[in-house]
Amino acid sequence: MGTLKERLTEDMRSAMKARDEVVTGTLRMALAAVGVAEVAGKAKRELNDEEVLAVLAKEAKKRREAETAFADAGRAEQAAKERAEEEVLARYLPKQLTDEEIAQLVSQTLAAGGFSGMGAMGPAMKAVQAAVAGRAEGGKVSAEVRRQLAA
Repeated sequence: MGTLKERLTEDMRSAMKARDEVVTGTLRMALAAVGVAEVAGKAKRELNDEEVLAVLAKEAKKRREAETAFADAGRAEQAAKERAEEEVLARYLPKQLTDEEIAQLVSQTLAAGGFSGMGAMGPAMKAVQAAVAGRAEGGKVSAEVRRQLAA
């Protein structure tokens, strides 16, 4: 198959034919977000697969945050809708690392780079983010780097 964007479009068409409203709506929203990212800046351009993945990850994170907010407000129906949308987006994202895998990856990267102390937070985060490559949320990674550098 072609690019990730083409795959999203094909999957949306299939969902429309199957009358799957959740998948159709979620993929329509994702493609709209990709379109917005393509026209952002000085000139319209086609996004590559990594950039499309970044847009999808950002949208999935929005869904997780909205789900938490709705659940905290006692709006279970809206929270379930957000969770369903996030699950649809997760099909297109790389498998996320577990907390243990993040901790192990951070410790290996810190040891390999010789990072120690909170003063090395910036360079350490850059190295760890390169190793993680979109397989974990930045907040989780940052918290783990901070915890290990402080120890």
